[in-house]
Amino acid sequence: MAILKFVFAIFISFIPGLLGIMISPIASGKNTWYGGINHSVLTPSGWVFSAVWTVLYFLIGIALFLIMQKQGIAHRRDITMAYVLFAVNLILNTAWSFVFFGLHSPEYAMFTLMALIIVAIFMARAFFKVNPTAFWLVLPYIIWLMFALYLNGVIIYLN
Repeated sequence: MAILKFVFAIFISFIPGLLGIMISPIASGKNTWYGGINHSVLTPSGWVFSAVWTVLYFLIGIALFLIMQKQGIAHRRDITMAYVLFAVNLILNTAWSFVFFGLHSPEYAMFTLMALIIVAIFMARAFFKVNPTAFWLVLPYIIWLMFALYLNGVIIYLN
């Protein structure tokens, strides 16, 4: 049963990435808009983004699995809050890709990303209450989101 929970947690965590790939310039081969805008000199190449997001989604999946393993009435409220924040995180993560790459709107994507960072911080906090290891697994994701906020902001500034 634990292996099924693990596979489920990993799969759920990759949903924003899978949906985001469908509208990203890399997947569609239509790099005209994204390739035509100015970027930060710190913008990694596409393969770096793919590798980092793969690791981050996997870490988030492990964190979710650790939350799923926790049981008991004493933690029920904390677990419910962790699940709710995780779900909101998934929605905002997916929305950022759609707003940025789909709508070509770095400005609105910036607001989406700020909301995502806030939710991710609250999610990490909720995870900590249930399982401190889950918090540490989510921390690199929050750091990467802050780097993404910088990259998004530079795109707005330069364009």
